[in-house]
Amino acid sequence: MGKRFFKQTIHDVDLRHKTVLVRVDYNVPLLENGEISDDLRIRASLPTLKYLLSQHCKIVLISHLGRPQGRDEKYSLAPVAVRLSELLDYPVKFVDDCVGDKVRQTVRRSSGAVILLENLRFYPEEEADDTQFARSIARASQADYFVQDGFAVVHRKHASTHEITMYVPGVAGDLVRAEYDAITRAMLSPKRPLVAIIGGAKVSDKIGMIHEFINKADQILIGGAMANTFLEYKGYNMGKSRVEPGQHDVIRQIYQAVERKVGRERSDAFLLLPTDVAVAESPDSQERREVNVANIGVNDMALDIGMQTIERYTAALAHAGTIVWNGPVGLAETSTFAIGSARLSLAIAQNKHALSVVGGGDTADFVLKWDGHDGAAFSHVSTGGGASLALMAGKKLPGIESLLDAYGLGVVH
Repeated sequence: MGKRFFKQTIHDVDLRHKTVLVRVDYNVPLLENGEISDDLRIRASLPTLKYLLSQHCKIVLISHLGRPQGRDEKYSLAPVAVRLSELLDYPVKFVDDCVGDKVRQTVRRSSGAVILLENLRFYPEEEADDTQFARSIARASQADYFVQDGFAVVHRKHASTHEITMYVPGVAGDLVRAEYDAITRAMLSPKRPLVAIIGGAKVSDKIGMIHEFINKADQILIGGAMANTFLEYKGYNMGKSRVEPGQHDVIRQIYQAVERKVGRERSDAFLLLPTDVAVAESPDSQERREVNVANIGVNDMALDIGMQTIERYTAALAHAGTIVWNGPVGLAETSTFAIGSARLSLAIAQNKHALSVVGGGDTADFVLKWDGHDGAAFSHVSTGGGASLALMAGKKLPGIESLLDAYGLGVVH
């Protein structure tokens, strides 16, 4: 895996015949009938679980699902246990609680087992990073080690990601290690040029990441509803497009940072905005009209980048050595306004020499559906939206920082 990770991993400690508590991210999408519609996050955990089974571990899995308000069977992890057993080709026991005597007795009586506990968020203490709740999980699981393998939640300071390590020594699983390595490699030691695509809805959600890319990227391509806010700042009439209010000072500071890096005369070549957009009078419209950004009508909504912009952006991607993408560049959930995101996906996939990292969340959902092969066309598709965003912004991740340090192991941070 290259340079040694700055935290201890499952490969640095002796886990043979140990009981391990594993934080996974099984927050999978469910259909109305309760069936799992996409099992990617379950499959992403398999390498770690298979390694632990090879070490004859007793495995106790914890996760959350959705945002239940107290116990709600609609958000039970029971269907996940069934699917995990199929994917792992190994029996998985499900316990309908995550603390208490029922858990303790199941773990005690099981040997060489995989046990999945019920949704952590049935308890409000989980998101409160409650120390007593974390202690209760540790006691019920009787774990010798805690394994953090839920990358999508490592930016959260929750009981199962942070406080739990006060009671069980924590190490990183293979997924967390791979995610951290891929994203930090792209940000800290990129093959040049580094081209960043930043889309999505809000500038305010990505201020830190934008400034990080101003420092580290060779070019930034802006899309999505975020581009509307930039264009409105530039003086364009955006009609009825979604524009985030109160961002003028933020964007002015962004341009000041760009000018400090490349000079005012090169700022628009460094931070690229759409020159044309696809518009309609409603997001539900099947009609796609493309207009110059100077010609957006009073009733128009900008919902995707236009063909001129697509050509400019794909040309930049064709010559990139590293590509990092966070946020769709249009209303990608509708085929009419997914053309920009699809064309950028194609351009990235066709650049065989580039390291390509796709941030999680909506961007990952889109490229995985576009690709159809679990993102094989890209170097790395992250399972974590907020976590990848935080890591790209240079923030420390509580769920990783709380793990055992790799002192004395030749660590490179």
